[in-house]
Amino acid sequence: MNWRQEVDNRKEALLEDLKGLLQIPSILDESKAAPNMPFGPEVRQALDYMFDLGERDGFKTKDVSGYAGHLEYGDGEEIVGILCHLDVVPAGDGWTYGAFNPTVTNGKIVARGSNDDKGPTMAAYYGLKIVKELGLPLSKRVRLIAGCDEESEWRCVREYFKQEQMPTYGFAPDADFPIINAEKGLYDGVLTQLPIQHAQLTKYHLISFTSGERPNMVPDVATAVLQTDEVLEEQFEAYLEKYEAEGTCEWDKGTYTFTMKGKAAHAMEPDNGINAAYMLAGFLLPLPLDIQGERYIEFVRHVFADSRGISLGIEATDETGDLTINGGVFRYHDEERTATVNIRYPYTAKFEERLQNLREIALSFGFELKTRHHMPPHHVAEDHPLVKTLAEVYERQTGETANLMAIGGGTYARSLEAGVAFGALFPGAEDVAHQVDEYMEIEDLLRAAAIYAEAIYELAK
Repeated sequence: MNWRQEVDNRKEALLEDLKGLLQIPSILDESKAAPNMPFGPEVRQALDYMFDLGERDGFKTKDVSGYAGHLEYGDGEEIVGILCHLDVVPAGDGWTYGAFNPTVTNGKIVARGSNDDKGPTMAAYYGLKIVKELGLPLSKRVRLIAGCDEESEWRCVREYFKQEQMPTYGFAPDADFPIINAEKGLYDGVLTQLPIQHAQLTKYHLISFTSGERPNMVPDVATAVLQTDEVLEEQFEAYLEKYEAEGTCEWDKGTYTFTMKGKAAHAMEPDNGINAAYMLAGFLLPLPLDIQGERYIEFVRHVFADSRGISLGIEATDETGDLTINGGVFRYHDEERTATVNIRYPYTAKFEERLQNLREIALSFGFELKTRHHMPPHHVAEDHPLVKTLAEVYERQTGETANLMAIGGGTYARSLEAGVAFGALFPGAEDVAHQVDEYMEIEDLLRAAAIYAEAIYELAK
């Protein structure tokens, strides 16, 4: 079977279907939640779009209350699962063509979600579509399961598996090739500053400090509002020049508004970005702020001084990589004084001990830590039939060794009893998930679709 030729025969249709999906700004919006659309109307629209494709192409479809859904092909007691997600992180500013205006240029398709995870989702869908259209005999059902809350709290797959059968095994096309059989533990926690009584008036009063939208993103913009009669323009410009940073400073009737630009990145490797909140806190740190503001800024600079938790004494590493820590959301104003942290820890780390260290350090700065979301590490043995089959397919199509890998990202693979992440980024490809001008190489999408087609057949035949 020439799987790649089958994909090439459908190239234009694949790209057109993908463009339609990429045009939908499927960002979580709980303020507009309603029955059958728990994550807002745009996320619901993306799910309906996939149902429309499935019905057009003759798949069985099922909607699980708007949390998730599946497209199914084949017969049998067992199920092969392909777990994808349709939600995307917020777009941010600075896009060349517009985040939801999918544009093909220089062999790439550029749009939010092209890499994470709508592009790989469409490649997997076309892999399944090819198997169906060729009428290949299967002994298992294949379900492409589309979730709608992967970039937030995974409520989609939790609700889905309350109602639906767990697949025998499966893969998530939401990471890297060859095969990722181990994923770090994921922890989101909210650090809340306790009020400080009898604060004295000072020359500098921090009114607000705001940055970030999601714990799993390095924030690319931070804003601070400072009340003072002092002149700070030259000092701010000197700070920007020293650190080769970009920002603005505006004065209005005794109040400064400082804005700092950073670089967005996925929290699984914070060093790929520049944390705007940390950078802005560095400018504010030497100023004699009011005690509440001073302690908040000191805390930001201490907790997020490095991406490996060394300053906190919680570092850890093993074959799955280093522990990483990201400050993703900062809210400091009269109603709320919080910092939300995302920690990704190695498979062998004793995380409860490290979490206790963080609690104690936070308390010494006047902060309380509460867990928002926690997923333990995930691992599938290298001799599992799923891993062996996918390795054979990958090596047959690419001629390269299917090395096993571990990642700091969290994919839907860990929601399966036996699941791995499988593509769609090839070795050497730039990882631009969660970044401005996110893109996917079209050639890589086509290669991935061919691999997925054969993998689906081999797993379900």
